[in-house]
Amino acid sequence: MPAESVFKSRKLAEIYDEIRHVYLSDNRPWILGFSGGKDSTCMTQLIWNALSELSPKQLKKRIYIISSDTLVESPKIVEQITNTLEKMESAAKKSNLPISTNLVRPEIKDSFWVCLLGKGFPAPSNLFRWCTDRLKIRNADRFIEEKVSQYGEAIVVLGTRKDESGSRQQLMSLYEIEGSLLSRHSKFPQTYVYTPLRDFITEDVWNFLLQNPNPWGANNRDLLALYQNANAAECPLVVDTSTPSCGNSRFGCWVCTVVSEDTSLKNTIDNGEEWMEPLLELRQELKDTQDPEKRKSIRELKRRTGQMKLIDEIKLKKFSENIEEARMRQKIDERLSKSDPYSVLVPGPYTMDFCKQFLEKLLKAQKKIRQTGPDPQMSLILEEELHEIQRIWRMERGDWRNSVYEIYEKAMGEKLQEFQEDLAGFGSVEQEILEEICDKNQVPQLLVSKLLNVEYESQGMTKHSKVFHEINKVLNEEWREDVNEIIKDLKNQKDDKKSYSNQEFEVNS
Repeated sequence: MPAESVFKSRKLAEIYDEIRHVYLSDNRPWILGFSGGKDSTCMTQLIWNALSELSPKQLKKRIYIISSDTLVESPKIVEQITNTLEKMESAAKKSNLPISTNLVRPEIKDSFWVCLLGKGFPAPSNLFRWCTDRLKIRNADRFIEEKVSQYGEAIVVLGTRKDESGSRQQLMSLYEIEGSLLSRHSKFPQTYVYTPLRDFITEDVWNFLLQNPNPWGANNRDLLALYQNANAAECPLVVDTSTPSCGNSRFGCWVCTVVSEDTSLKNTIDNGEEWMEPLLELRQELKDTQDPEKRKSIRELKRRTGQMKLIDEIKLKKFSENIEEARMRQKIDERLSKSDPYSVLVPGPYTMDFCKQFLEKLLKAQKKIRQTGPDPQMSLILEEELHEIQRIWRMERGDWRNSVYEIYEKAMGEKLQEFQEDLAGFGSVEQEILEEICDKNQVPQLLVSKLLNVEYESQGMTKHSKVFHEINKVLNEEWREDVNEIIKDLKNQKDDKKSYSNQEFEVNS
């Protein structure tokens, strides 16, 4: 049975009264999750209007509006959110409301491009959805923890609705506090959640937005047009792992590969934003890397730990059954029946060659959208990310050539200022010498490079003996070249472990 409009049982004035009641009940600051979509806009506008009726003496409690910029958001959404936050900040000061806006971003070490191109993480998938925690959850968590540390407790206000889905309704009900309008936070004990839109349905949201003027000077009909052009739904501020991916028809990250197709980006392009086509092409190329055959040419066999690992057949099949995809089950069965290394080993990070090639394409796309798009300064990747990628390539992948800077100059037609933190002056000439010596002595060049990096990093230590632990870590990585021999050893180890477990079970039975 479809949910009924909240306004059949409650008047708008009653909703405003509830918001004012919750606000005045204590001194705990509010943290509003604002994504720029319809639900969070409706929630913020309701709160704004309700609190505007209070006297200056009553407006003592701080309200922090936070928005998350993953650094790979759809450019149209970034533009809208940035403009909206500026208008909110200005309007709040004029109205003497205790409201401030905050744009939270991932730390550079956790950014999408640093993880994907620097560390070689594969494009996110249902099997390895590493992006949500790093790009969204941690940012909101840091802000919440900071305010809880400052005030003792805090209230997170979200635009979530029970009408969104059955699972959303169950989750909201799970954390409800009997007799209270607040719910427990799923993660932080000193944090509570308030959801003023909990009983709204989609029609209620749009009816309110289109019938009530926006208090910070935006035009809600522009928001409606954005949805219509993209045929999209809102991607909420993510505060826990239960929030679904924002792909398909939802506004979200333009690089999202968790879903099969980004229809919102495609529809936006079809509606006249042709300058965004390079983004769609890059996203599709990342999606294509998930193909099992393509993976063989662009993924390492060694993992970032330096080890190789056999595929856990039971986990793969269990995952397949959970998501109920016959096609996935068939692919897994086919994969496990083959004998090539990529069928029995857990794939490692993207190869260095792939990372270099994709970085060049990314920078060329950046140059193109600066020429054809609305913002000649638009960045698809930040300079800080480029420096961090180069640092990782140098320390973990033996790249003394500073390839990032070479690629940048080639793609952008200008030089990027290099960091002066080099490895005792080692550069491309030294790398060529090292490669020649290692090849002559049949020693992996990356092994020697990593050992030199360890020694360089240990300079200045009070106890130089600590370097031996790091040296052992490098030496204990898998450096053999005979993959079949490695697989045979891994299978023997697995069989020995299984046999030992069976013997232990028999002894304890």
